[in-house]
Amino acid sequence: MQKQSLLYFLMFTLFVSGFTFAQEKETEKEEGHTNQNKFRQLYDEFATPNVYRNAAGAPGYRYYQNRADYEMDIILDDKNTKLYGQETITYTNNSPDDLEYLWVQLDQNIRQKDSPAGKKNGSGFAPITTPSGFVNSHMTEGFDGGFNIESVTHDGQALSHTINYTMMRINLSEPLESGDSFEFSIKWNYNINDHVNDGGRSGYEFFPEDGNRAYVIAQFFPRMAVYNDKEGWQNYQFWGSGEFALPFGNYEVNITVPADHILDATGELQNRKEVFSDKMLDRFEKAKTSYNEPVVIVTEDEAIEAEKGFSDQTKTWEFKAENVRDFGFATSRKFIWDMMAVKVGDKDVMAVSLYPKEGNPLWEDWSTRAVASTLKTYSNFTFKYPYHKAISVHAKSQGMEYPMICWNYGRPNPDGTITDRAKYGMVSVIIHEVGHNFFPMIVNSDERQWGWMDEGLNTFMQYLSEQEFAKEYPEILESNNGTLDKYPSRRGEPSKIVNYMKGNQDYISPIMTNPEQVYQLGNNAYGKPATALNILRETIMGHDLFDYSFKTFAQRWMFKHPTPEDFFRTMEDASAVELDWFWRGWFYTTDYVDIGVEDVKSYVLTNTPTEEGKALLARYGITNPAENERTKDAVYLLDTSSEEAEEIDLSGDPLKNAPKLNQYLMDNFSQAEINAMEMPNYVYEVTFNKPGGLVMPIIVKFTYADGSTEMKRYPVQVWRKNDKSVTKAILSEKQITEILVDPNLETADVDTTNNVWPTSEDEKSEFDKFKENN
Repeated sequence: MQKQSLLYFLMFTLFVSGFTFAQEKETEKEEGHTNQNKFRQLYDEFATPNVYRNAAGAPGYRYYQNRADYEMDIILDDKNTKLYGQETITYTNNSPDDLEYLWVQLDQNIRQKDSPAGKKNGSGFAPITTPSGFVNSHMTEGFDGGFNIESVTHDGQALSHTINYTMMRINLSEPLESGDSFEFSIKWNYNINDHVNDGGRSGYEFFPEDGNRAYVIAQFFPRMAVYNDKEGWQNYQFWGSGEFALPFGNYEVNITVPADHILDATGELQNRKEVFSDKMLDRFEKAKTSYNEPVVIVTEDEAIEAEKGFSDQTKTWEFKAENVRDFGFATSRKFIWDMMAVKVGDKDVMAVSLYPKEGNPLWEDWSTRAVASTLKTYSNFTFKYPYHKAISVHAKSQGMEYPMICWNYGRPNPDGTITDRAKYGMVSVIIHEVGHNFFPMIVNSDERQWGWMDEGLNTFMQYLSEQEFAKEYPEILESNNGTLDKYPSRRGEPSKIVNYMKGNQDYISPIMTNPEQVYQLGNNAYGKPATALNILRETIMGHDLFDYSFKTFAQRWMFKHPTPEDFFRTMEDASAVELDWFWRGWFYTTDYVDIGVEDVKSYVLTNTPTEEGKALLARYGITNPAENERTKDAVYLLDTSSEEAEEIDLSGDPLKNAPKLNQYLMDNFSQAEINAMEMPNYVYEVTFNKPGGLVMPIIVKFTYADGSTEMKRYPVQVWRKNDKSVTKAILSEKQITEILVDPNLETADVDTTNNVWPTSEDEKSEFDKFKENN
């Protein structure tokens, strides 16, 4: 559509001349300003690279991380809904620093009766509420579920410690030197909460029909905090939104529960023959070679039968896990259990589901298949899943993740019917929570500080995995309203974040904000970063560059502790795409995308000085252009809608009124070269404006009079010196009848009403009249 020609040469020459005049005549000095350019470097915002984290976004040659190994004995008191634990922690100091004390996280203390977390928000009365909501919020003392620390010991002796809300400081008698380890033990217990009615990431659901409970247990033991090169101890208190920062280690955990319970957990089961029946063992062996269909280990009929008995006997399940950052388990006599194998590289991984009968038929159809598909997609985009299993556990009001195990909601109606919302919601949450095995269970970011680094990266990957799941299982697209064209992802597509980004700025925070301080955590930490990465992949970088860089980041930082800067730097380092403008706009501000067509002009060329041209030259001291050596052969662009244009013939060749241009062509080019130039039939000037703050590429669809269309992409750099508007000169063989910005809604443009030309107001413009006559 555009072409390089003598016209560009003459326009450029005139511009350079004018610029020179401007420099010569400039005398007034304006006050200076700081660099606020959208493309300025991010060096001021980033930490200086060092031996621990290098400038490429990779671990430095002296990168370190400390380690915490655990041995635990856990007892579940089902009758009294209480958990008892005894743990021994071996903490290894791999840092170059001697540590005067250690910090342990007591996350269950957020559920203390007098927890300040319950008072952190406003507490006005809602205009309408439920009886239980009013009583629980305003009339009861609340549930007391904090840790009861019975003892903290070292070598059998009491160990000095200080508890500050959700953090416990272990006061060492002498510093733990670099390279040394320290072993200590904690004995504790706490009351388990009803997560359905009282909230929380962990707890139980009570089923009044049969009197049973299903437990999903996590944050259940005092856990070591992270010590790193970025901030020393990460001992930011747990307030509820910011999740967890944890070191890696090995776990040996023995869990004692009622003998009729079914249990699974992080790690590899060590005593399967002791806790499985012969039928279960046979079915398990079949599941290990079943790659297309889940094998039921505990059937629904068996689970229903187990619901009727409440054994007074106990059974201990023994697990070992290597190189994990946390531990969780689920247990109930209500659980149905199925599994299937999935190939990840050259290794078999078990995809597993635990669910009560209340989850069927939805769960038996989709849960384990969603687990298996997720492992394959994530592995393709990051690294091969390193653990031997991934478990999806049904929990009515939960969506939460731990190494190898996660809780997921989604339940049919009581009559067995399944809504689209329940089906797609369940599949999506399973994909999301299983995906958390990669971010942050392996790529171990600091969730307490940067919620988006696990939730945003994972939600982006969830979007890709949902689309892949629908390709693998197209029957999932059969909805109650007909067959869908694609999986109905809730987040990831640019259009899904528009309402948030154009909302009230008083209630929007930058992505680079601690999760406790944001107004809309779902949009801030999940939706917006996922959308940003989707745009980065689809519109800015392209699949090849993005996928290579994203995989590079994941593989650099698996089983390590990356920061946001490590991610930003790696994405640029591995792609040679400069993205400072993108990170700053999308992650450090609340600016939004709004790019439109401000003006369209049509021109003809003439050697007769126009009023606009003469006024421009007069600014540089040229009052008689015909006698000036530099401008005597100048070409002027005449706006076809101007009064001057009424005096010349506008029909036909837009260059016919510029004989000196035509003479230049004849003098400097052969006839064959002139023929190859494909002389333009139309000369346009299109001005794009940017009412929104975010800079983005300009993606334009041009429609021509003959019905044909053409896509044109102008790189984001067009805004680097023109932050408010930018004009593009267009020489076209065809008449343009419509211009549409962002036709495929790629950029999350918050206002598409200004994206199209002509608007209804333009229908009878002078330009349109010109088009009609030509």
